[in-house]
Amino acid sequence: MLSSSINNTFVITSLILMFIFLLIIGLLANVLIGAAKYKAEKDASENNLNKKEGDSNINPLAKTLISTLLILSYTTLFAQDGNVLTTASSHIPGLSNTAFYLITGVLGIELLVIMVLLLQLRSIIKKEKTVVENPVPAFFHVAAWKKIWGRLNAFRPREREPELDLGHDYDGIRELDNRLPPWWLYGFYLTIIVAALYLWRYHVAESAPLSIGEYDLAMQKAAGEHEAYLKRSASLVDENTVTMLSDAEALIAGKKIFEINCAACHGKSGEGTVGPNLTDDYWMHGGSIQDIFKSIKYGWSEKGMKSWKDDLSPVQIAQISTYIKTLTGTNPPNAKEKQGELYKEEESSATTKRDSSGVTDKTVVTTH
Repeated sequence: MLSSSINNTFVITSLILMFIFLLIIGLLANVLIGAAKYKAEKDASENNLNKKEGDSNINPLAKTLISTLLILSYTTLFAQDGNVLTTASSHIPGLSNTAFYLITGVLGIELLVIMVLLLQLRSIIKKEKTVVENPVPAFFHVAAWKKIWGRLNAFRPREREPELDLGHDYDGIRELDNRLPPWWLYGFYLTIIVAALYLWRYHVAESAPLSIGEYDLAMQKAAGEHEAYLKRSASLVDENTVTMLSDAEALIAGKKIFEINCAACHGKSGEGTVGPNLTDDYWMHGGSIQDIFKSIKYGWSEKGMKSWKDDLSPVQIAQISTYIKTLTGTNPPNAKEKQGELYKEEESSATTKRDSSGVTDKTVVTTH
């Protein structure tokens, strides 16, 4: 079990990082000790203090930190016994949770120690910096945002105005030979780079579509989504929303279903046998596509017509209804006598209206 953990990539990487961090800590500790010795010697020479007093404060601290980290690293490496590895880690496969948190904890402590040592070293260096002989009074200090604003605009000192003056005076307004602001100049350079990238991407490499290409892709996507929607919504059709289907596949499917389920009573060509003739204009329960759909769906049990809603889907019933409507006027041989009432669909110029979408309304005349 120990060898499997040692061979784990995460463990190996973590151990390497631990070793590197320990080296960094050792180097920083030596630098910090040297700086502390120098400061202690300087203070001792100025204040007649014992220079070894500083050593006694720094050396034990650095040694203690390094010793503690070595112990933690050693513990992390060899604490992965059989008890620890009994539960697989949810973080690293093959590594226990305890070992994972121990390794990450040691790495975190090492990083924390490095930061502390760097801060201590920075503090010592900062104290040893030479103090400016003539510091600028506080009221002359410029706010940080003003410094940033000045750098962005590359303002020149007012003392240089005479040498920048171009000699053009317009009603007291003098023209100065100032440079363009850096933000404007670099923004202009950026637009050139973007334009070059745009030309390369769209007109040279052609790795992205142009506007017309994006339009075509959007239309194709919309067509696909529309087709998928129609497929999903097709099963929602009922006797109120059913319409004539125009695609050939629907007619072929309707004919096939009709021959399997309806030909026994209505004949293979719709001429009628036990059931009524479906090829003339006379209907017992209405001849519209909605009426036919309703008759197939709910049936007429008192006349021997069963309900097909449990055997056929709404889409299949719509396909059969459409196919039956196409049989009108085919006049097959051995057609059964007329039954029911005359039903005729016709477009009347007196009653034809067009809505805003250009769809023509049909007036249905039923003759009793």
